[in-house]
Amino acid sequence: MDKPEFLALLKERGFPDPVLVEYPANKGLDIHTHNFEALALIIEGSMTITTDGVRSNYSVGDIFHLKYQQPHEESYGLHGVKYLAGRRQP
Repeated sequence: MDKPEFLALLKERGFPDPVLVEYPANKGLDIHTHNFEALALIIEGSMTITTDGVRSNYSVGDIFHLKYQQPHEESYGLHGVKYLAGRRQP
C-alpha cells in the first residue's frame, strides 16, 4: 500500500491524520498496551509485532492494526523502522 491509499483508508475508517513514528535498529519493546487503536503503514525499515504468541513481520508498504489496549511486543529490524500511525481513541 502507498501513502495516498493509506491516508484514504484512515479517512474511510474514521481515524485522524497520522503521526510519524520512528524507532532505531535492533531495539524493541516488551509486552505493553496503548490507550488508543492504531492503524499504521510501514514507510521505512521493518518490524515484528507479537500478539497472542503469534509473530507477524512488517516491511515497507505493509499495514498493521492494533486494537485498543491489545497486549503486544515490538521489535525493530536491522535498519530500524518508520511508520505512519493513525491513532483513534475509543
